[in-house]
Amino acid sequence: MYDICCVGHITLDRVVTPQSSVYMAGGTSFYFSSAIHQLPVQYGLVTALGDAEMQYVEDLRALGVSVTALPSRYSVFFENIYPANADERIQNVLAIAEPFAIGHLKEIQSAVFHLGPLLAEDIPVSMIRELAARSSVSLDVQGYLRTVRNQKVFAVDWQEKKDALQYVSILKTSESEMEVLTGHADIKSSAIMLNKWGVKEVIVTLGSKGSVIYSNDRFYEIPAFVPRVTVDATGCGDTYMAGYLYKRHQQADIQDAGEFAAAIASLKIEQSGPFKGSENDVLQVVRQGERYFAGWL
Repeated sequence: MYDICCVGHITLDRVVTPQSSVYMAGGTSFYFSSAIHQLPVQYGLVTALGDAEMQYVEDLRALGVSVTALPSRYSVFFENIYPANADERIQNVLAIAEPFAIGHLKEIQSAVFHLGPLLAEDIPVSMIRELAARSSVSLDVQGYLRTVRNQKVFAVDWQEKKDALQYVSILKTSESEMEVLTGHADIKSSAIMLNKWGVKEVIVTLGSKGSVIYSNDRFYEIPAFVPRVTVDATGCGDTYMAGYLYKRHQQADIQDAGEFAAAIASLKIEQSGPFKGSENDVLQVVRQGERYFAGWL
C-alpha cells in the first residue's frame, strides 16, 4: 500500500539550452519520482519504457524507489528546446511508448494516484474513472492537451475533459494549458470553471511568477522562490507536484503545501536533471528564500 503512486512514462529526453545539449531521463514520472523519493512517504511508480532505457528504472530502484516497469517496444523520446527565457519551451516527439491500462494497476493500492500522461493516448479516461472509485486522483493535464504532427507538438483542447475532470481531486495546469483547456486567459474565471467541472483543488503554475491554487471558493497566491541561478527548467512542474502532494498527504494546508512545492521547484531549477536535495533543504528555502509575488490577487 502506497501513500502516493505515480503513473507515467519515463522518457529519453534531449534538453537543449543556450548553454548545452544533453541526453537524460525525463517525463513526469521520472522528475516526480526523483523528487518525492527524497521525502519520508511510501511511494511507488508505474511506468513503461523500452529495453534500451531500462537503466533509468534500475537507477531509480538503486535509490530505493519501488518501480513497476511495463514492457514497451519504444520509450517516449522528447526533444525539449529552451530559449533564453526559461519559461518557454519548444518540444518535439521522436518516439512513442505503449499506453497504460487499468489492468496494469489491479494489484496496486495507493491513497493517491498521480497521473502524468505525456500524450493524449497514454491514459484513457476510463482509467481515471476507475482509479477515482478507489483512491484520490491527481492529474497533470499537459499530455491531454498535446497532439503530434510530423514529430512536432501542438496544443489542442481535450475533448473528454468534462467527462474526466469530475473524477480528478487535484489538477495541475500551466497558465498556457489552462487557456487551452478552458478557453479563457483569466486565471480566476478559468479556475472557477475547472472547479465547477469537478476538480477540488485547481493548481495553475505561472513559471517565475509563482502559482495560484483555487479550492473551496478561495484563491491562494503562492510566491515563486527566486533561484540563485537558472540552469534547467525541465521537470520543475513535476517537482512542484511532488512537494505539493507530499505536504497535502501530511495534512498541511494549501498555502503551506504550495509554498513547499514552490521552494522545491526553485531548488530543482538550479541544477540540470532532477531534484537531489532533502526536505531540510526545501524548508530552509521556505524560511529564508527570496520570494517573488506577482500580486495578481
